[in-house]
Amino acid sequence: MKPIIITDSNCDLSQEYLEYNNIISIPFRFQLNDKDYEDIYGQSITHQNFYHSLRLGDWATSTQINPYRFEKVFSKYVTLGYAIIYIGFSSGLSDTYNSALLAKKAILERHKSADISVIDTKGATSGQGLLVHSACNMLKQGRSKEDIVHWIEETKLNVNIWFTVDSLEHLKKGGRISPTSAALGSLIDVKPILMVNRNGKLVAVKKVRRRKKAIKTLAAEIKERIIEPHNQVIFINHGDCAEDAYLLKSIIEEQNEMKDVILNFIGPVIGAHSGPGTLSAAFIGQPREM
Repeated sequence: MKPIIITDSNCDLSQEYLEYNNIISIPFRFQLNDKDYEDIYGQSITHQNFYHSLRLGDWATSTQINPYRFEKVFSKYVTLGYAIIYIGFSSGLSDTYNSALLAKKAILERHKSADISVIDTKGATSGQGLLVHSACNMLKQGRSKEDIVHWIEETKLNVNIWFTVDSLEHLKKGGRISPTSAALGSLIDVKPILMVNRNGKLVAVKKVRRRKKAIKTLAAEIKERIIEPHNQVIFINHGDCAEDAYLLKSIIEEQNEMKDVILNFIGPVIGAHSGPGTLSAAFIGQPREM
């Protein structure tokens, strides 16, 4: 059976890239101002308008993908004769991975010959996108489904995913920091540096003062931890702060020799919890800590 890559919209790659490479993306749903949207890469609402609403004080929430929606998509491609590689959002941040497993189980009860691999990337946004991009390249090279799945499972905890946020308000609302810490941090212009740990959860690692220092700290983490940068594509995703994303890109290009650096937006599902000005970078490096 011919392999096909399926992912979800938290991979935060561009719609053009996904369509060109025949990668199937299942959209998350999110709510903004009591209106429901599908996360389809800025088509239901532009990324700029989404983040503008957050800057005005509007509040957004997201909804995980349920088993029924997975089963509907998986069944379609099983019926068409494909072997499925689903590269999904971290189980440490959502129960969506378990929904995909339930869908796989239901399909196998009806179609015992169905070939479905469900992968928990333990990552999101730039990190999830890196794995989807790499799997796509391997597929183009004629690598087998087994090779691709094995490589992802062996590599995923070496995918380093680092973040900074511009405002502590959304982390406070999401319960990741206390109101007192948020108020004090905002007063002295603290910018947290966060990473996705081995369990696929977002954790704060350090705090720096001022935005430019946070961007330079992200670049320093990349330089310290990256392995064989000349063989890598680094992914930078941003919450409507393209200027800062390009600044990070220019710094890491000065410090490392790489194949490429790809920039994309952070979609509404992550953006709803991290806010405007979030900046994320992903690369293959030393094994994740914690």
